[in-house]
Amino acid sequence: MAADPDLAQEFFQVKRHGDIAVITPSPQVENLPETLIQTAAQMVLAPLKEDPPTHMIVDLSGVRYFGSAFITFLLRCHILVKKQGSELVLAGVNARIRELLRTTALDTLWALYDSSQEAVEALGGSD
Repeated sequence: MAADPDLAQEFFQVKRHGDIAVITPSPQVENLPETLIQTAAQMVLAPLKEDPPTHMIVDLSGVRYFGSAFITFLLRCHILVKKQGSELVLAGVNARIRELLRTTALDTLWALYDSSQEAVEALGGSD
């Protein structure tokens, strides 16, 4: 599949708050096939590899649930920031996703925040 730059922008929004990158997946990621999630994720992460953030927040406030393909995306984000000595945190995590993270023990890997703003403040950034 050819890389479509609009694909990443359609399903993921990336904003920088100083050295903090906030990635906000759209609710449509819930229904994307694994191949499209991976393609979009690679395109989202490419500029962040060139200019790595100090911290990365994935704002899940618009997402009700996700599967293994999205977990793979989160792990790729985690590896990217860990290589820089930074951390990945999750924001806007609902009860269903919290249970999935607890079941997979990923809730021990990432800090969970109620909102993106709370996460930005906790990581020392500002809007």
